[in-house]
Amino acid sequence: MRNLKQLAGVGLLLALFAGFASAQFAAASPQVTVAAAADLSSALKEIAEAYQKKTGVEVKLSFGSSGSLTQQIENGAPFDVFFSADTDYPARLVKGGYADGSTLYRYAVGRVVLWMSSNFMLFPEKDGINVLLDPSVKKIAIANPAQAPYGRAAVAVLRHYGVYDKVSDRLVMGENVAQAAQFVESGNAQAGFVALAHALAPEIKGKGKYWLIPADAYPQLDQAVVVTAHAERAQAARAFVEYIKTADAVAILARFGLELPQK
Repeated sequence: MRNLKQLAGVGLLLALFAGFASAQFAAASPQVTVAAAADLSSALKEIAEAYQKKTGVEVKLSFGSSGSLTQQIENGAPFDVFFSADTDYPARLVKGGYADGSTLYRYAVGRVVLWMSSNFMLFPEKDGINVLLDPSVKKIAIANPAQAPYGRAAVAVLRHYGVYDKVSDRLVMGENVAQAAQFVESGNAQAGFVALAHALAPEIKGKGKYWLIPADAYPQLDQAVVVTAHAERAQAARAFVEYIKTADAVAILARFGLELPQK
């Protein structure tokens, strides 16, 4: 009987030790949770994979519109790092006490393109904004301007070229710029304003044609990253933001048309 009690006691100790070891292992294996604007869906995945290989730190990514992600952080979503498609949303988080202002960093300037499927017999790369006036273009996809900086840029482009009133009844809005791109890919829209980063993504490149919209047709899309104020892994989060500044990460962003801002 005594032996059974001893064995039970040993089993309990082993179970407690296993639980303690598991907790220690988890603490020693940090991960970073990242909320990121949808235009980064390809570039940031590549950066995260390179970072994990280099450091062993797992980077968990969630993509959405910058406005929606900002609201989630304000409502307590447990993100460590936030990559926005503008500087206004990170500044709002800093002002509200939801982000650490000392970590705020402009990591890129985004570019907007007018994108169409290769199967469509119009040529935005040649005719520019005028393709939208063709009667065969029934739907034009943009990101929701209320939540997405790329959506606001699309509206600015349409107003800049004086065609907004002519096409506004044909606009269909995605929750974010990635969804706007999906509308065009799926054929639910004949044209769309998307990020250059989408047009250059490996899974998209070659499937469509696009017009790189002149930078003076819309306000500059300065994009910024910030560490959240209540990051559970603040040190690991800051280290990942520092990696974004390295030549390796900058080169990946540049391949997707995301260039460093001019000082």
